[in-house]
Amino acid sequence: MLMVTRVPAALLVDTVSVTPYTGEGSHGPQYGTSAAVACLLTERTQLVRAPDGREVTSGASYITTPDHAPPPGSLVTLPGGRQTTVITVQRVGQGLPVPANSEVMLQ
Repeated sequence: MLMVTRVPAALLVDTVSVTPYTGEGSHGPQYGTSAAVACLLTERTQLVRAPDGREVTSGASYITTPDHAPPPGSLVTLPGGRQTTVITVQRVGQGLPVPANSEVMLQ
């Protein structure tokens, strides 16, 4: 029996552009270099808890490889051109008999 340890690449049919949040500067938020990320995107409204404990409405989420972890506040451009921000990132399935992945919740 073949054990899948990562989400299969064949399932990552969407591409988003992620610009990582690097901190605050004298002129506001600072960002790094954008990178394309293969993922499985779901546009669905749901309530999630932000890192500071607030309940926030998420309008989309995506799963991708388990090593992907953009900081909260990072900018994400969806395939249709809509730009949103990362609320939370959760690593799923590490050490379990299911495919490991990162789930990124977007505002």
